[in-house]
Amino acid sequence: MDFNISPRVEDFRARIAAFVERELLPAEEDRANYDAHENVRTDVLETLRAKARAEGLWCLQLKPETGGQGLDKVGMAVCYEEMNRSIFGPVVFNSAAPDDGNMMVLEQAGTPAQKERWLQPIVQGKVRSAFAMTEPHPGSGSDPAGMMITTARRDGDKYIVRGRKWFITGAEDAQHFILVARTSDDPRKGLSALLFDGDTPGWRIERRIPIMGPEEHGGHCELLFEDMEIPAENLLLNEGDGLKVTQMRLGPARLTHCMRWLGLSKRCVEIATTYANERFAFGERLADRESIKLMLGDLAMQIEVGRLLVMKAAWELDQGSFARKEVSMAKVHVANVLHKAADTAIQINGARGYSKDTPLEWIYRYARQARLVDGADEVHKMVLDRTLAAEGRDFWKWDVTGA
Repeated sequence: MDFNISPRVEDFRARIAAFVERELLPAEEDRANYDAHENVRTDVLETLRAKARAEGLWCLQLKPETGGQGLDKVGMAVCYEEMNRSIFGPVVFNSAAPDDGNMMVLEQAGTPAQKERWLQPIVQGKVRSAFAMTEPHPGSGSDPAGMMITTARRDGDKYIVRGRKWFITGAEDAQHFILVARTSDDPRKGLSALLFDGDTPGWRIERRIPIMGPEEHGGHCELLFEDMEIPAENLLLNEGDGLKVTQMRLGPARLTHCMRWLGLSKRCVEIATTYANERFAFGERLADRESIKLMLGDLAMQIEVGRLLVMKAAWELDQGSFARKEVSMAKVHVANVLHKAADTAIQINGARGYSKDTPLEWIYRYARQARLVDGADEVHKMVLDRTLAAEGRDFWKWDVTGA
């Protein structure tokens, strides 16, 4: 792959960087701009979103005919990393989870009528969305095909849904939902994906699950479905394609998480480096101490390794590959780098890092979930082991141009 980026992508990157510096970092510093769940307050968000849209920095990941700028995955990697220099960044540019992944899968899998009804309001920033898949024990977690127990029973021109979901990101504020439920006992074609509106009767939010935080808008919720009726026309793709929809959504979504996490990792290094250059102890700057040099040098290297893994996976996706191996490697590495970057930056900043005077403690708490969301580290390592068993030495093969 070629690591040069196009002038168009560089233009977007530079304009995003300027917007983050000018608009988002000052907004971060004012605690009055945060809501009760430590995210950007909704009214402040809408003001910032209007500015981002006016500058053409909106939904870069979607096709122009959908309302985006048509960036490929490599271009997204460059821009998403830049966006998440700020903890407010992705949601301002309408590139934050779960809306980001939901928009991309609806763009890819929806019919023209479904795109108009379900996708366009999210693209336009009029509604938020959620992806309802994970269930409490004994239901599905990392193994939806084998363990999902929420059912969608066909009854004429509708499906009747019964079951329970939990840790559904954004559900409290969402209006548009993608639900994955069991429609048969077939081991590969037993799941289906259905669209429903938040105003549909027959379901409710039982609780907004308290988490370590900070939280996305709409929190992480437990949902109960009691004979909710969904029209059959709301089926995404065909009955039995739920696992396919899930794979279409989660592969790219895992990688976009990594893109954003790299931006936060770099922000941690930025804060740590600035403090180390300013702070004196025992007669010398912290930055001149060998221990600090080793910490920051190692972080810089690990972040760059993560960037290379993300770029390789993004490039593979752009070539039409599923890039399962590449995405899994990036997901494990970058999730751990983010946690290490936040932890190291807090250590270098001392008590200041542990306080709310910087966003480091916010990033640290957020980072711990990175090793769980969209597949725990151990699941991705099992995927890699399975690939290694199947490919042997070809696990590390080079792709040959023109082959």
